[in-house]
Amino acid sequence: MNILVLEDEQRAGEKLIDAIESVTDNPKITWKRSIQETISFLIDSPALDVIFSDIELLDGNVFKVYEHIQPDCPIIFCTAYNTFYVDAFKTNGIAYILKPYTSEAFNEAWNKFLLLCNGNDLKNSDAILDKLKYILTTQKQPYKSTFSIKKRDGVFLLKVSDIVYFQAQGDFVIAIDILKRKHIINESLAQIESQLNGNLFYRINRSEIINKNFILKYDKHIKNRLLIVLQEIDTIVYTSNSKTSSFKKWVNY
Repeated sequence: MNILVLEDEQRAGEKLIDAIESVTDNPKITWKRSIQETISFLIDSPALDVIFSDIELLDGNVFKVYEHIQPDCPIIFCTAYNTFYVDAFKTNGIAYILKPYTSEAFNEAWNKFLLLCNGNDLKNSDAILDKLKYILTTQKQPYKSTFSIKKRDGVFLLKVSDIVYFQAQGDFVIAIDILKRKHIINESLAQIESQLNGNLFYRINRSEIINKNFILKYDKHIKNRLLIVLQEIDTIVYTSNSKTSSFKKWVNY
């Protein structure tokens, strides 16, 4: 099989390649880490059987690639972001694996590829596209409504709707609520993001997720970044350079 891997992180890319090699014999795997090199490769590349695609690459959002080039092969998305299901289906997405994914999740996605595609061209099969739409629309899990926070005097139920933003702090995450109280959540930011409603919560950089309901305003900042003012707690946060464009689309949706 001729397989393209799009992943900017070294360890994640190595893990993904190991997983691919565990389910197929002698695959020809090409690994790209940026939008620019991916577009250059796809322009002149031979026919691909499948693409494993992250969302955020070194120089921006991978959907910039698919705006220029529409591959004729299926795409399995492997990402820490849970807000791009619709965009994934607009491409040839057949599965959406949220990091950190297990071998079971990977194998399930791979089996869907084998079952649904089986070497066929997705664009020429309405039946396959109908099945893919069903997969993507039914794969979402119910959104989390509360977090259980352990305190000295018991377990406190923190409503997700009361959280203004999340901030990663090493091996755990701090949730800041509307009363400016800080709560420790012993999960990674990626794990938390996968449980949230992507229409209301957005990861603006590698370490922070914000609640749309508490955005007072945003403005230009240096180097294509945005300054965001969060009301109720009078806090300012910033988008990363690579997230600015997608944030504007999200906040105005």
